[in-house]
Amino acid sequence: MLNAVRTARGVARSLRIYYGDAMRAAQMDRLHANFVTRGDLVFDVGAHVGDRVASFRRLGARIVAVEPQPAMVRVLKLLYGLRRDVAIEAAAAGRCRGTVRLRINPDNPTISTISDDFVAAARGAPGWEGQRWSRTMLVPLTTLDALIEKHGVPSFIKIDVEGFEAEVLAGLTVPVKALSFEFTTIQRAVALACVAHCATRGYARFNAAIGESQRFVHDEWLDADAIARWLAALPHSTNSGDIYAVRS
Repeated sequence: MLNAVRTARGVARSLRIYYGDAMRAAQMDRLHANFVTRGDLVFDVGAHVGDRVASFRRLGARIVAVEPQPAMVRVLKLLYGLRRDVAIEAAAAGRCRGTVRLRINPDNPTISTISDDFVAAARGAPGWEGQRWSRTMLVPLTTLDALIEKHGVPSFIKIDVEGFEAEVLAGLTVPVKALSFEFTTIQRAVALACVAHCATRGYARFNAAIGESQRFVHDEWLDADAIARWLAALPHSTNSGDIYAVRS
């Protein structure tokens, strides 16, 4: 019962944060319009409560929302389950198909994770005090390639999976025009690995947004080496953000 109450409170917190700011939503739409046009297919990997799904829908896209947390899947089905332009995949994504252990943070479900290394990196880190991953469960694991085989090739993939981003990218061999992945300063090596992986897969231009700013940091797009240097030099207090990668 206590876990259910904590989960409900965490979901309410996420809904308030991610749906309660009209200006942020408009900024998100402007940013996503660099990659998404009407009729495009988009994958939202780590969809959480679906605020990015909402943005992609406002731009006229079709969306595959990938989310392993049962509570978040229930929210997604409540908000988008009857929408013909949204398909909900109740699974995590990684380098292979199977099952995987999900570590759930009931009070802050947005940082639930597959990655034990992420939990270890957060433990005691400034800005991450008080975070607890107190529940675990096995969830289905799929790959981006498997999702492409089922739904088609997307124009854009958004990946936000708390330290598991490199594993998600390892499951993608099909060329996709553009993608984004989250970075954190407690695990910037994961983001650097993602940049290196993208560079080997033909992604030549990179940009970034800090936190939930929904704005590019750089006026000009950078190459892989330059974005890697920028990531490595970030102060710890930056906390998190997203890297955007576009194929040449």
